[in-house]
Amino acid sequence: MLAQENQDKGKRPMPPPTNLKVLKVTSGAEVNQIMHTFTTGIGVQCVFCHVQGNFASDENPKKEIARHMITMTQQINGNFNEGKLRVSCYTCHRGEPEPKTAPEPKQAQ
Repeated sequence: MLAQENQDKGKRPMPPPTNLKVLKVTSGAEVNQIMHTFTTGIGVQCVFCHVQGNFASDENPKKEIARHMITMTQQINGNFNEGKLRVSCYTCHRGEPEPKTAPEPKQAQ
């Protein structure tokens, strides 16, 4: 038990999420997990869409773009009956901020 107490001693509880307009979650841990998949999917850090130190702020216009993209993927995934995640940020972005819309042209040999 002492090891667990030492691990928890330096951790502050995550504050509850605020200013959520698209995500339907209730805990900071859920938001953190979802945001991690977004940053991995588009290959960026949190401040790409958020204001440093104020993640609830809507000052960064990329945050509204992200909301539109989240809504789009939710609508696409909602078209499948089995409830599985079929489309994610990674589907188009492949770990890059700008999605690739067409394959790279083949080089002449």
